[in-house]
Amino acid sequence: MASANKNISSYDDLNIPDGNDLRIAIVVAQWNQAITNKLYIGARETLLKHNVVAENIVKFNVPGSFELIYGASKAQAQNFDVVIAIGCIIQGETRHFEFISNAVTQGIKDLNLNGKSPVIFCVLTDDNIRQSQSRSGGKFGNKGVEAAIAALKMILL
Repeated sequence: MASANKNISSYDDLNIPDGNDLRIAIVVAQWNQAITNKLYIGARETLLKHNVVAENIVKFNVPGSFELIYGASKAQAQNFDVVIAIGCIIQGETRHFEFISNAVTQGIKDLNLNGKSPVIFCVLTDDNIRQSQSRSGGKFGNKGVEAAIAALKMILL
């Protein structure tokens, strides 16, 4: 497990760009909302901490992780500097998990290759709810924080 010995929310404040003039879209899947809302809060608070103006952080809600692709595409079309896609896919009893996880990953990859602005992948793909809780404000930190930091760094490109 990649995060077994690491708190994913740890970073060096001194190496993070100032977000004062940036417009950032956060597209949030409503499926597994208890998890995705915590990821959203972590991302938003981190962006605010790094001087992104609250009015320049726009939240788009979509029904589930599969819809993140379309939501992120629409956000790119509105000329945001960066888009953060937040979702949570938890393994169930069928192969649905594999199909959705792969489709979302490929869709966001395609947006990064072909879109106007970077799309940050903040989609948990966990075996169970405990793993998701550990990565959305639990013992491994909050992946939303990591996504916000990645967003600020990607804008420099």
